[in-house]
Amino acid sequence: MKKTRSIILASVAAASLATVSVACGSYTAGGSGGSSSGGKVASPSGGATNSGGATSSGGATSSGGAANSGGATVTASGGSGSANGGATVKPSGGSGGESVGGATGSGGGVASNGGATGAGGKTGSGGATSAGGATGTGGSSTAAGGSTTGTGGSTGTGGSTSVVSLPGDILNQSPSKVVSAHSTVRVIVTGYTGPLYQLCKGSTVNGPSSCKGTTQDVTSKDGYADATAHDTFCSGGSCTITKIYDQSGMKNDLEPAPQGGVCGADKPAGASDLKVTINGHSAYGVLIKAGVGYRTGCGGCTIKTGNGVAKGDDPESLYMVTSQKDQGTGQDGCCFDYGNAETSSHDDGNGTMETIYFGAGVVWGTGYGGKPGPWVEADLENGLYAGWENKQDKNISTNKPLKFDFVTAVVLGDTKDKNSGKGRFALYGADATSGPIQTMYDGIRPEKPGYVPMLKQGSIILGIGGDNSCSAGGRFYEGAVSSGPVLSKDSVDALQAAIVAASYGK
Repeated sequence: MKKTRSIILASVAAASLATVSVACGSYTAGGSGGSSSGGKVASPSGGATNSGGATSSGGATSSGGAANSGGATVTASGGSGSANGGATVKPSGGSGGESVGGATGSGGGVASNGGATGAGGKTGSGGATSAGGATGTGGSSTAAGGSTTGTGGSTGTGGSTSVVSLPGDILNQSPSKVVSAHSTVRVIVTGYTGPLYQLCKGSTVNGPSSCKGTTQDVTSKDGYADATAHDTFCSGGSCTITKIYDQSGMKNDLEPAPQGGVCGADKPAGASDLKVTINGHSAYGVLIKAGVGYRTGCGGCTIKTGNGVAKGDDPESLYMVTSQKDQGTGQDGCCFDYGNAETSSHDDGNGTMETIYFGAGVVWGTGYGGKPGPWVEADLENGLYAGWENKQDKNISTNKPLKFDFVTAVVLGDTKDKNSGKGRFALYGADATSGPIQTMYDGIRPEKPGYVPMLKQGSIILGIGGDNSCSAGGRFYEGAVSSGPVLSKDSVDALQAAIVAASYGK
């Protein structure tokens, strides 16, 4: 990002839980004489009275049928309903009912979110209240006298089960694909088992492949960075973060940035400069200071081309977790960014980059409330945009400051055909520890040449501008970029819920 005035260089979740309702799978309750998917089978013999199906939370109570005389053998069907919304469960058969007159009632469990009580004669020890669609082991029935046929209970409408979902998964919804996902704090894409970042102990040089000392990768433990391994390795020496691994599978690993149009090659961040607690775990974020920044997919980078990253006017969605703190003097350094930038490491003109920016807007756009903000904005090259209102980029009325220690920041880069050919971008922001996310701007692209259509190039940057402007400061904990149709508002809401569930600072 090129400035129009000189810049003085001065020395950034437990697995998230997004609640999703899934249809409860069928289960088999053990019983003599047969099985039933979703129900239970009781086969009393010798003239037993089955006193009805079990009462399921949300399901109808099965009532006993007419009595058969003479000890005929009949089958009680139905019983417990399946809990719609719970996870697939396989309850073990409940103990048989009392046998009076030689009948044995076997099996029959209740599976219900909210805790259905096994009923029907004698209350069994199962059917206890269970959150998240847990399985009760069913109540036993009293068999007595002549046999009766119990009419099955209807399907219960049980509660939903909490399913683990991480931020990267929400961005990775077909046909969209996560193409970069970075965090030194935790795993943010389900199934990722590789290292989170690389430490260097000893001397470094600026730019890619910067470590000249000893390296060690830091992996995850229970989904969080192994801070103990980090501390052990870094003990007694100078330690830096020389690589941040891409969790998307696209291998867009970040390294200290090479020389660009504004600054020379960048330094790696201090390894232990930004300690954080997340869901009871200690970890380390990335503290960006002037002269510190990361890049991949550029001419001077180890990886020359960003793998799968959006180009031209292709749509993309971006998020990061950052902070109001450590943004540098006046919060006006250029430019604390994360996202899609030039492969040349130079300012290639309007629309050649699209990143999340968080800060005071430098000499460009601002939200309302006055400096220093900070605001979520989009760096679109040659301008930081908090929105576009009344044909200008300042004091955008919908974009409010986010004065939180942990901030969720989201940018959606949509296509030129939106808004009657004026293009679209959207900004969202929130406290990353609580509450819903808010729309800061959703509207047309800036009405200046080059922004419709966009001319994205597909490099990924962190903490710097597209031309390697390197005077910004900020905190970075996690972030990801997807290529493909942008997130819906519902998905943005789900993303925020997943980040809140990570429990930053707790």
